[in-house]
Amino acid sequence: MTKPIYLDYHATTPVDPRVLEAMLPYFTERFGNPASRQHSYGWDAQKGVDTARAQVAALIGAVPGEIVFTSGASESNNLAIKGVASCLRDKGDHLITVATEHKSVLDTFKKLGQEGWRVTFLPVDREGFVDLDALRAAITERTVLVSAMTANNEIGTVQPLGEIGAITSERGVLFHTDAAQAAGKVPIDVHAMNVDLLSLTGHKYYGPKGAGALFIRRRKPRIELTCQIDGGGHENGFRSGTLNVPGIVGLGAAAEICRTGLDTERQKLGALRDRLLSLLQSGIDNVHVNGPLGERRLSHNLHVSFPGVDGERLLMAIGDLAVSTGSACSSGSGAASHVLEAIGATSIPGASIRFGVGRMTTEQEIDTAAARVVKVVQSLGSKAVTA
Repeated sequence: MTKPIYLDYHATTPVDPRVLEAMLPYFTERFGNPASRQHSYGWDAQKGVDTARAQVAALIGAVPGEIVFTSGASESNNLAIKGVASCLRDKGDHLITVATEHKSVLDTFKKLGQEGWRVTFLPVDREGFVDLDALRAAITERTVLVSAMTANNEIGTVQPLGEIGAITSERGVLFHTDAAQAAGKVPIDVHAMNVDLLSLTGHKYYGPKGAGALFIRRRKPRIELTCQIDGGGHENGFRSGTLNVPGIVGLGAAAEICRTGLDTERQKLGALRDRLLSLLQSGIDNVHVNGPLGERRLSHNLHVSFPGVDGERLLMAIGDLAVSTGSACSSGSGAASHVLEAIGATSIPGASIRFGVGRMTTEQEIDTAAARVVKVVQSLGSKAVTA
């Protein structure tokens, strides 16, 4: 049985063979616990962790001591947001985030709202960008944290981190960003952009699942957090628990590969994405692109809607493509995406698809996928017209 063509690189990525090669020794001969400081097994494992910490730091313009290893971006988001809220409770009671954030951010803020925090959910424009003037207006003397994702996981919008960071820095408010979709995909310099906290995860950039990190600024200002997992004081007291050494080594190796090849890969993926869009537009009369085009969008992201096409039927008909599909108010499809609702893309009934191209995607796969979608959409569109 032939596997579907994989175009869902936002959901997860395969582990790069070079990353797997770096990880394998830490399952066997280098199996030590880095907390075992009395013998060579522990020292060997610690060297692997130290190397990975430096590699992850280099990817985002940090220093190694500012990297705390976690199980992934969801844990990092929870640690950053809840950690700040708990630590700064006596300095304020107001938090700000954006309506299009990942659920691990939105749900965390909603929980804090239930615990007495005042939370502002900023709207976005039709391309998914936050209004910087609205952000300025929302910050008060009681605001302690702003959280805005680097790049959206659905429509690929890359927020202006530097401009947001300049605002929060000027107002003396901490700035956290969920960079799960952006790390290794777009240039990030946490210090130049005035980012105080940044979450990332390995499985979004060809590393292993279950390995992630949180950047915590150590100077100007030094950020303090209340840990969320107690017991042992690992990771400078920010996150207790035995380190996942193979995963951390893979996280670091993947970061280094992305850092050294970032520009080349962006150009390659952007060309594949543009090829896909061109083929879809040449075969389908009404293709609506959700989110911005150009440099302000993730190069590997394409999110399109097909007005008048039933989302459930489209999903069933393109089962030979591994993509993420969602329906904007299509009958029987359930609730629409909160991101599409936020940008006003649910006003016209129709189906939507998120395509995510990746390192292993070929031009032949793009051509085959485009032809398949064109054929199905044309068929479903004609049925809607004649119904």
